[in-house]
Amino acid sequence: MNPLPCTNLRQLTLPESLGFSRSDELEPLPFALGQKRAEEAIAFGLAMNHPGYHVFVMGRPGEGRHATAFRLTREKAAKERPPPDSCYLHNFANPRVPSLLRLPAGRGALLKADLQRFCRELPSAIESALEADSHVQRIEALRTQHKKREEEALAGLDRACRQDGLGLLNTPEGFVFTPLAGEEPMPTEAFEALSESERQKYEELAATWGDRLADLLAEFPGWRQDLNRAVARAARHALRPTLAHLTRALRRAHADLAEVISFIDAVSDDVIDRVVRGSPPPDESEEDEESLAPEEEAEGGGMSLYAALRNYQVNLLVDHGETQGAPVISEDNPGFGNLIGSIEHNASAHGQNTRFDMIRAGALHRANGGYLILDAHRLLAQPFAWDGLKRALKSGRIAIEPPAEAQGWATQVSLRPEEAPCSLKVILIGERHLYELLIENDPDFRDLFKVSADFSDEIPRTEENERYFARLLAGVGHEAGLPPFSAAAIARLIEEAARHSGHARRLSLDIHFMADLMREAEFHAQAGSAENWIIERPAIDAALAARTRRASRYPSGVLEDMLEGSILISTEGERIGQVNALVVVEVAGVIHGHPARITATARVGDGDVVDIEREADLGGAIHSKGVLILTAFLAARYARQQPLSLSASLVFEQSYGEVEGDSASLAELCALLSALARVPIRQSLALTGSVNQFGEVQVIGGVNEKIEGFYDLCVARGLSGEQGVLIPAASVTYLMLRPDVMEAVASGRFHIYPVMTVDETMEYLTGIPAGQPDTHGRLPKGSLNERVARALAVMSSIQHPERENGQRDRPPIRRTLRHFQLSES
Repeated sequence: MNPLPCTNLRQLTLPESLGFSRSDELEPLPFALGQKRAEEAIAFGLAMNHPGYHVFVMGRPGEGRHATAFRLTREKAAKERPPPDSCYLHNFANPRVPSLLRLPAGRGALLKADLQRFCRELPSAIESALEADSHVQRIEALRTQHKKREEEALAGLDRACRQDGLGLLNTPEGFVFTPLAGEEPMPTEAFEALSESERQKYEELAATWGDRLADLLAEFPGWRQDLNRAVARAARHALRPTLAHLTRALRRAHADLAEVISFIDAVSDDVIDRVVRGSPPPDESEEDEESLAPEEEAEGGGMSLYAALRNYQVNLLVDHGETQGAPVISEDNPGFGNLIGSIEHNASAHGQNTRFDMIRAGALHRANGGYLILDAHRLLAQPFAWDGLKRALKSGRIAIEPPAEAQGWATQVSLRPEEAPCSLKVILIGERHLYELLIENDPDFRDLFKVSADFSDEIPRTEENERYFARLLAGVGHEAGLPPFSAAAIARLIEEAARHSGHARRLSLDIHFMADLMREAEFHAQAGSAENWIIERPAIDAALAARTRRASRYPSGVLEDMLEGSILISTEGERIGQVNALVVVEVAGVIHGHPARITATARVGDGDVVDIEREADLGGAIHSKGVLILTAFLAARYARQQPLSLSASLVFEQSYGEVEGDSASLAELCALLSALARVPIRQSLALTGSVNQFGEVQVIGGVNEKIEGFYDLCVARGLSGEQGVLIPAASVTYLMLRPDVMEAVASGRFHIYPVMTVDETMEYLTGIPAGQPDTHGRLPKGSLNERVARALAVMSSIQHPERENGQRDRPPIRRTLRHFQLSES
């Protein structure tokens, strides 16, 4: 038996090979380590200007996906021009549909300031124009003229009726006609003294002239309308120069923007219309913050000029005045409103009301013309957000609308702002399973995100990469504000990165794991007051030991049960059909290894190998596959020319949870061979590995944790020098064992044996040669394979006695053993 030497149990990093003494001597890496392929994919997606070439960056957390995406995106954005500013304006023709205004970068803020200045100056300017002497005199003249016209018309009517002996009197009750006595109204006594015919005559004349008076009075409203029109013309005549003066600077500053000039014209017309409709000039101290409903604005009633001043300003949605290059936006809370934009509402006497200046930009607006970086998991967790993003990217338009309206089940219609063009590049960052779910279940995803950037989980552990990794760790420590690390401490971190990857010749790129370990090492360093102190290797060891203690509830409980005998695990002696397999269990993200007893029984039957875990619905698909493979191995090796006439059972003893994976298939096969050959297995050994149909042992995962789990049990019971672990030879390069395990191996108190075949494994476990056929195909008598083949032949003869009676139908045992050579070849 040739155990592994101590040098094969852990690949060490020599501090002197790193080329520095303190980590603050190193320059941080300017790129993501080991992610060249992913960086090329991101750069390609950013450079493609065709639709649908958005990027999905996939990988595990802690691999630098966000930092790399931001770095590459910002590098490209810095070479581009800032996009236009985005504004919303009041639509005087249709207030429900605010107008979109796109201006050159920085012009939106200037326009907003100019319009605010205009609105501050407007009330006093209107008041001055309407109180000007010329305008007041003109209005007085028009009113005097109108009054004179009415008076002259009434006087003419009075003169005409006097010829018929009637006079027109203006009384508190209105106009009346009365008989005259000379030039004065006839007294009542005189009128009553008249004859009946004379009184009848006056009454008929009064009725006739009453009709003529009614006709005249019917013309008065038209005359008053003429007056109002004349007053309106006068007001317009007075206001136009004032507004022209107020807007002259505005027009000059924005003369190159036709849409701005059109808006200024619309504002001027609206101001004049509101003043002409009779709104009195507002006092500048007037307060009216009430937002009117859109239907009231559309009807044009009830809004004072002060409230209307808000319509004359601009809602600056996105301001790129300070933006350098194209915008790079990240939205940490990509809900529907934060992504697409939203419309705020006010509660008032009219209900839920809103205005154009209550429209708020979403991440799509802020990133328009640039780049938007989103976390895929957060995006998909938000209702309607994913559909809203797809709709914007597919249509090329950003429609700000509540989710209810977007889904078509809204009961109340709000504003419908003019849609903005959508021209940006989206970078989604998520894990691989999200990418696979989307690619399989969402037909739009493949058309929109045609570029995938797959981040590597690890890199080869070469001397060059170790030096690069040291620079990466130095940068992580600097960003975290940690003291410098010594070369020995960095070397220890590199070794732990290899162990975290599960392979001695690879380095894990889980930067979150490494950064947390570095922070914890600072805590355990117990630095003094010296300014130039550094973190040494013992602090790393202390942090790792503390982590192990914090996560030791489960392994400590299992070990205690094994020592008490509650869980039956033997570490000495021999037993037929019983073997110590090694398993791993993940608890709260931490992997623990420990031994588990596997037992096998064999008897005459129909060739079935019963997996009790599967029968009890405790075995996973991969574990069941392993059992089927070992069954195929038995039939191919020992029963090529005879029925496999056994009934066997395999079980993980005292296992009450699901068993998954095929790393115990080697142990199960060894237990079954032991039961068939009636050869005991050494209980001082444990083993792990999967096996194929040819009896070859294959690599497995978690080898370090499995070895250490069995080692801890052996230490607790006392190392005898006979205990050890059998592992696949292919897993030797995965070994990064703890220093205490290495010390025990170096002193010969514990052993690790690499195996390549099931025959080699059985020889270690039983001490009996497996047996190889000679030139005639005969197996050595008493060898393991001879015993197994003889046992199966006997079972076959018992199960099928008719074959025993006909030598032509059933080959003898010697011929069955000779065929072993053919199955091996």
